[in-house]
Amino acid sequence: MLKTLRRVFAYARPYIGYFVMTVIFAAAGVSLSLAVPVFIGEAVDCCIGRDNVDFEKLRKIVLFLAVIVVSSALFQWFMSLCTNKLAFLTVRDLRADIFNKLERVPLRYIDRHSKGELTSRVINDIEIISDGLLQGFTQFFSGVITIIGTLIFMMTINFKIALVVVFMTPLSFLAASKITKATHNSYMKQSKLRGDMVALAEEMAGNQKLVKAFVYDDRAIERFDKINSEYGKVGAKATFFSSMTNPTTRFVNGLIYAAVGLLGALGAIGYTSFVGKMSVGKLSSFLAYSNQYTKPFNEISGVFAELQNAIASAQRVFDVLDEEEVSDDTDKELLSSCRGDLSFRNVYFSYDPKVKLIQDFTLDVKAGERVAIVGPTGCGKSTIINLLLRFYDIDSGQITVSGKDISEITRDSLRSSFGMVLQETWVFTGTVAENISYGAPDATREQIIEAAKAVYAHGFIKRLPEGYDTVISEDSGLSQGQKQLICIARIMLMDPPMLILDEATSSIDLRTEQRIQKAFVKLMEGRTSFVIAHRLSTIKNADTILVMKNGNIIEQGDHAALMKKGGFYSELYNSQFAT
Repeated sequence: MLKTLRRVFAYARPYIGYFVMTVIFAAAGVSLSLAVPVFIGEAVDCCIGRDNVDFEKLRKIVLFLAVIVVSSALFQWFMSLCTNKLAFLTVRDLRADIFNKLERVPLRYIDRHSKGELTSRVINDIEIISDGLLQGFTQFFSGVITIIGTLIFMMTINFKIALVVVFMTPLSFLAASKITKATHNSYMKQSKLRGDMVALAEEMAGNQKLVKAFVYDDRAIERFDKINSEYGKVGAKATFFSSMTNPTTRFVNGLIYAAVGLLGALGAIGYTSFVGKMSVGKLSSFLAYSNQYTKPFNEISGVFAELQNAIASAQRVFDVLDEEEVSDDTDKELLSSCRGDLSFRNVYFSYDPKVKLIQDFTLDVKAGERVAIVGPTGCGKSTIINLLLRFYDIDSGQITVSGKDISEITRDSLRSSFGMVLQETWVFTGTVAENISYGAPDATREQIIEAAKAVYAHGFIKRLPEGYDTVISEDSGLSQGQKQLICIARIMLMDPPMLILDEATSSIDLRTEQRIQKAFVKLMEGRTSFVIAHRLSTIKNADTILVMKNGNIIEQGDHAALMKKGGFYSELYNSQFAT
């Protein structure tokens, strides 16, 4: 817990100026508020009996009190302003760091974690940290100064009664610490369950058509109810423990107040020599200070729940920040020119060390060749692309591009040499023109239109309300095929030296596919191209067809040769046209 707090406070270090101003304003505001009981005590002593009231002195005291109260409120407002700045700037940097971290972690980390759960850490957990910091900073600064100040004033009024207050104070800490331990564990479980719930809700909402199509509604509700029920139980337990802190400490503080009142009253009537002689006014001041002394303990205990919740959320955030990053490759060589020849040499790779996938994979591709990769699901087709673009690093072996080992080339220069169209379409919130020019932001409108025309997307784009200036998103109503055409237009505009087409026409009707195939033929002229396709009719013109099974190439050749051979490829091809 302390380690987590130190890391959170390390993010506040750059804003030490706000911290210093918070302390100054807190000291000024609390000091003025601590002077109030002194004047109240003097005012009480001005009214010592019937027809014995010093109205002149009382009037001056009231004026002083008014000035002090207004000044104290002003300083408290400045203190709140500084603590807000300190807390919000701190969590801003923390939020930026975790987002940047997600851009630097290996792709396998993103693949192995639910997107909703990661989103929960970036948004929900950071917000909880912000709330905890705001309350923690405010209560800590004002509370500590109040405790020290009231203790000093009480010592000056009556040292012996002040000692009684000090000796009874640890009872509040003991009660709070016992409850805090139980609260922390409950909030850790609650944070994890909250992430699971967000992940499930995002998954179900994002795939609602699939849920409806497979009549998964009842099972989705059952899964959510199970997590929600567990979340409710853990949340109730955490809330119960945290809510016990305040009344428990208030009870202890009530005992302290009662002891002070009893001893002070005995001293005021001269009944005991232990506390000495006290005036009624000083007793009133002491009781006010006693109440102010115990009040910060109540306030701090009242925010223990928020602090515990914030610490649990901070631990989840730091778990992400502590993940291994993709190694820095700025010192590597730039792939400034690319001929397009590729080779795989004795490559071994597995996503899971216990499950073997690609073993001793060797392949040579000459510049300008069109290579088609076919095979059953899970045979390693897309894995080859992941390795080629270094989304995953190989376990052993070597991959070279234009004679250069890709492990010695910067990832950015390697990936910028490829144009890739995936079977999963992606458009972001922005205009059609901005979506097409995503990989070439400096492209002119004329170049964007030419790229769209080349893939037969110009027609449907012109029919949109604002044409190329129409704002679109994943939920803007475009069909899957239209979004795919926009993705393909991006590659047309980039004009890269090498291409990767991973089921690029899977969401497009046959007539449009035939047109796009013609555009691809033109685009692939003189460029090395990798084509992954389940429709074998689309790859008949490939220079080389690699037939994969269980991570190995079992057949290799052009379409005619493989059909003549009558092997696994021939079976796959004929199965798609069997009646």
